[in-house]
Amino acid sequence: MKLSTTEKIGYGLGDTASNFFFQTFNIFLLYYYTDVFGLAPAAVGTMFLLARFWDAVNDPMMGVIADRTNTRSGKYRPYLLWVAIPYGVLGYLIFANPDLGPNGKLVYAYVTYIAMMMVYTAINVPYSALMGVMTPSSEERTSLSSYRFVCAFGGGFLVSLAVRPLVRELGGGDEVKGFQYTMAIFGVVSILLFWLTYATTRERVKPAVQKISLRDDFSALLRNTPWLVMVAAAVLTLANVAVRGAVTVHFFKYVVGDTGESFLLGIDRTTLVMSSGMLAFIAGVFFTPVVGRRFGKRNALMTLTLLNAATVLGFYFIPADQYWLMVAVNLIGNFFAGPTPALVWAMYADVADYGEWKFNRRSTALVFSAAMFAQKMGLTIGGSLSGWMLGLYGFVPNQPQTPETLSGIRIMFCIVPGVLAVANGLVLLGYRLTDAKVAEIEKELATRRLAPQ
Repeated sequence: MKLSTTEKIGYGLGDTASNFFFQTFNIFLLYYYTDVFGLAPAAVGTMFLLARFWDAVNDPMMGVIADRTNTRSGKYRPYLLWVAIPYGVLGYLIFANPDLGPNGKLVYAYVTYIAMMMVYTAINVPYSALMGVMTPSSEERTSLSSYRFVCAFGGGFLVSLAVRPLVRELGGGDEVKGFQYTMAIFGVVSILLFWLTYATTRERVKPAVQKISLRDDFSALLRNTPWLVMVAAAVLTLANVAVRGAVTVHFFKYVVGDTGESFLLGIDRTTLVMSSGMLAFIAGVFFTPVVGRRFGKRNALMTLTLLNAATVLGFYFIPADQYWLMVAVNLIGNFFAGPTPALVWAMYADVADYGEWKFNRRSTALVFSAAMFAQKMGLTIGGSLSGWMLGLYGFVPNQPQTPETLSGIRIMFCIVPGVLAVANGLVLLGYRLTDAKVAEIEKELATRRLAPQ
């Protein structure tokens, strides 16, 4: 079942909407909370731990709800229509920066961040599951996943390229106002993009009639060995991403010495390295179908993960004054990493098929939401670790840092995420669901679905 290019792009734009906030949170939120909103790094680390733990827990809950939703528009698409406005509004409110005392600011951060991540779950679990029911073809899902992540990291590119200049220009030098106006724009655009995804996509895969049983759904999930391997890999991946992303601005501001002034083409050093890296990432995404067919999804994912890990660890040995070498290594690492998200999410769709084939239970949203649970556990670990480590190393915002603090930031940016990436690559050795087996499962499920119910 071939999907049109319009439908693939329309689906991908939903992840552009997600990444306007996801990438902003990943790259700028710790910096915003410590250097703009004025919260203590350790307090932010604890907030990330508690808020993201709850956020991770409610992913499977949302998966169960979505799997049991039935409307004329489908199971998953309606949430793109219903939840888009709360998503955009709460994303803005995180950066609204009300005039409160220290305790009031911390409470405000807890409330708005937890509420936003709950809404993020409510729209992204159905969105991710939608890929599994748009087509029964594993090959088409890999293609669809590629479109998704070109659009996703296109959004990430815009965030890395535009946030710092927008904050500077819209705020007139006032970072508080700059973040407010920038996130208001992102909120409106995100709402419109989610609605566009709703309008251009369709659900086509209908599972065989099955008894509604939450116990059977979770039992099948926990016996799904490929899913368990992907869960472990997801925790390691997102812990890596969270630690490195959280201190990216700190690394270039304090270790490299980026003052935020225009450096090249009107942008600063930090923006240049992030945006060029995101372009390399997007270029890598285009090679997803090629490497997937040539090496198999598992082998390609494992090899690319380990190659990216080598570049992350290599950053530790680059002197602080070798900026262009950092740019080059970052480009190479991001190019290697480019195909990995699309491969991962295509593999989750294969895992959902495997669960239906093996246990006669298809719970697409539960599979995807439980995967998101694992990813958010990784974000929880990495995000809280980044705040605690900054505090442990004696970080004081907007001040010259001690040699111990600078060394700690370098370790957080290079060694910690590099080690996590290596562990991620090794865990994938346990994933034994080959592409040949997936093709066999696909044919058998097609036969089952055509049988009389």
